[in-house]
Order: sequence, then C-alpha cells, then structure tokens
Amino acid sequence: MLGQLRFLLLFLFVTLTGCVSINLPTVQPLSEKVVAGEGTAKVLLLDISGIIKDEESAGILGQARPNLTARIKEELDLASEDKDIKAVVLRINTPGGSVTTSDIISHEIDNFKKKRNVPVVAELMDVAASGGYYIATSADRIIAHPTTVTGSIGVIAISVSASGLMEKIGITNQTIKSGPMKDIGSPLKSMTEEERKVLQSIIDGMYERFLDKVSSGRPNMLKREELRKVADGRVYTASQAKDLKLVDSIGYLDDAIEWAKQAAGVKEARVVTYAAPRAYKNNIYSKAEPAAAGINIINIEAGIPKAVGMEFMYIWLP
Repeated sequence: MLGQLRFLLLFLFVTLTGCVSINLPTVQPLSEKVVAGEGTAKVLLLDISGIIKDEESAGILGQARPNLTARIKEELDLASEDKDIKAVVLRINTPGGSVTTSDIISHEIDNFKKKRNVPVVAELMDVAASGGYYIATSADRIIAHPTTVTGSIGVIAISVSASGLMEKIGITNQTIKSGPMKDIGSPLKSMTEEERKVLQSIIDGMYERFLDKVSSGRPNMLKREELRKVADGRVYTASQAKDLKLVDSIGYLDDAIEWAKQAAGVKEARVVTYAAPRAYKNNIYSKAEPAAAGINIINIEAGIPKAVGMEFMYIWLP
C-alpha cells in the first residue's frame, strides 16, 4: 500500500511539474465486435443502460467519452449502412432519465426502423422503467426478463423549498425578476398555488405524450382510459406487465436474439455490438463500453434537484 502511494505521489509530481509528457488515449470510432453466433447475417445488440442523460463524461485521465444519444446515434448509423444487419436487440437496463433524451433516443430508433425496415426487439433487464419503457415501445416486440421491474409510466420534476431554513438562519431572498413567474420552482421561496398549476400543466402535457407513445407503439394495448389507470407511476413485475400487455412475453436475452432471427427470417446469425477498440467483449452479456478508469461511484445525481433550474424526468425514483 505504501509503495502504491509513493508511486501515485511521484506520478502526480512529474505530471504537474511538466517533467514528463504523457499522450492520453483519444476517443476512437466504434468498431464491430462479434459476441456470439456465426453466419453472414448479423443481429445488432444495442445497449441502453444507466441514467438516460446526455451529459458528457470522462475517465480519470480526462479523456472525453460520447454522451448516450451520440453513442446510440453512431451505432444506428453504422447499422443503417451495413446490409448484413438483419435485426436489432435493444438491451434496456435503466430506471429512466431526462424526458428529452428519452424522446430523442426513441425517435432515432423509429427513424432507423423506417430506413432499414428490420425487426427490433427490446429485452428488459433488471429495471426498464419510465424512460426505459418509453424507449422500449419503439420496438416491434418487448420481452421482459423473469425478474424485470418495469412500468413507472409518468413524469416527475423534483423541487424543494429552503425558505423555512433561510428564515431560521437569517438569510433573505432578494431575487430581482422581470415577471412574477420568472423564478418559478426556485428553492429560495415557497411555491404559490398559481406556480404549481403552471408546472402541473407542463407535467400533464409530458404525461399525455408518454401515453401517446405507448398507444402508438403498442396499438393492441389497453384502451386510453384503461391505460391511464395502469400508468399511475407504479412499477410492475414481469408477469404483471405481461398480464397488462405492457410487454409481449417473458424470456431471457438469448430468447430475444432468437426471436429477432426468426422475425428476420434467418436461421444463423452473428450477434454483434459496436464498442470502443479497447473494449473487452466476449459474450452477449458483456458491457457495451469499457468501464471508466478509477473508482466507480454510484450515480445519485438523478435523485438530487439541480442547483439551477428544474428538470423534467421520465424516471423511477424510489
């Protein structure tokens, strides 16, 4: 342990003082990796996991990594140009995230289907809730893992008020604004009833868009009013979701791949992913991208209100 600490201190010293020039690895285009199967035909395994947000990220050495939408767009563009891609499997494992990012990813999948006209199946893993389910409805078939938790159809915008605490410690809100609604949702003051109505109308509009997405993606689902009762924000087990027609069947990732092959009319196919050149990929359960260097800290950002502004989310926040 002491030796490792000395090495780290030496590394920081020579780096910060400019004694050593280090060429950091740059982000490179994604490349195809075969993870299963054989044959000329291909089934693309596209991974949608983690919080659905479009913020840039970087490893411990500072090298930037593309945001989620950029990566998925790049993968779909590569698949669009490869005529051997006969089907796509969306491996979804996310509690959801940003309303806009969820909608853009769903839009890109819809555009890909129009361009290539190949079957797309969604395999729901541990959690495929809210924005994750929103994206899944772009698929031609939704298969839930036996232990999947899904649903949570709805919208949330977290807001807190620190006005009471500010009064106790003698801090006064002196915000200057051009109109009464300019600081709507500000944590520096209590929300008025009129402000709450304005924000609720926005939430209601986004909620109706979610219902539209489910209805258009799954036309054989429940009728609108029945769907509204199901879509009260709660999550469902795989079997419950199947009974409610939120998913088509229950099965494993290899079942989704087999369905994709059958829907594409091929008996044999290579399962491929697009990943960074240095990514280790040896089977269908391998991660889509290499883990960032350093300590992997649990992402709790989605559960904390933004310091500035309010964010509307298709997300399950237990």
